[in-house]
Amino acid sequence: MAHSHTPPPPTPLPGVAHIVAIGSGKGGVGKTTVAVNTAIALSKLGYKVGLIDADIYGPNVPLMLGSSDQPKVLPDNQIEPNEAHGIKVISVGFLSPGDKPLVMRGPMLHQIIRQFLQQVKWGELDFLIVDLPPGTGDVVISLVQTVPLTGAVVVSTPSDVALQDARKAVEMFRQVNTPILGVVENMSQFVCPHCHQAIDIFSKGGAERTAKQFHVPFLGSIDLVSAIREGGDTGEPVAAAGPEAPEAAQFYTVARDLATNAKAQASKAENVFEIN
Repeated sequence: MAHSHTPPPPTPLPGVAHIVAIGSGKGGVGKTTVAVNTAIALSKLGYKVGLIDADIYGPNVPLMLGSSDQPKVLPDNQIEPNEAHGIKVISVGFLSPGDKPLVMRGPMLHQIIRQFLQQVKWGELDFLIVDLPPGTGDVVISLVQTVPLTGAVVVSTPSDVALQDARKAVEMFRQVNTPILGVVENMSQFVCPHCHQAIDIFSKGGAERTAKQFHVPFLGSIDLVSAIREGGDTGEPVAAAGPEAPEAAQFYTVARDLATNAKAQASKAENVFEIN
């Protein structure tokens, strides 16, 4: 008789208070830019922060953080995460140097996600941010099977196509019982540096309307600012300049709201626990 093989239930990571996934329905919406800058903003606001680059196929976090060292493997087989801009970070990009694309099958992917969560020496963290691959799928399932998530953030641009995919992402997180901590509208508007007119390249406000429609929080919008892209390309993300820097301010708004919503969600989850 075949035994039904049930996977072990998700186990919290000792010392890690909140695990937050950052996803998007499609690529090209700046999800990693939002993940990296929000992680740095949280750290500058005084939280202890870790970042997992779970975008296995296109790991851009090393470039954005200007960090490429191979992590050390400690005697107890734990992996020491890299440190950059005050946050601890692990990425497939550290392990497979260069431009070789990684071809991976489901089980292998699951192994890597598990390893990044359980074998990395994260220590005490307030937030462990997980930058997901675009779209919906395998990595999210591996994630929710391995650890209890505090919740997820969905990044979208205000364009109709991106919003349609953002809705799919919201639905997917709901299917795996992951609370949505909020939606971020990236590339919201472009303010012309010469005439200071705001130009809505992707039609601003769409993500906020989508958030309302789905009854999920709106964490804020990030304008289309060339300094944000330049910061990512040079390994000096704008959030590293601190909350006073004009181009960084929006990320601090997102980070503060995310922290508030994560804490509220965690205490709600604890109360449910006590009732049962």
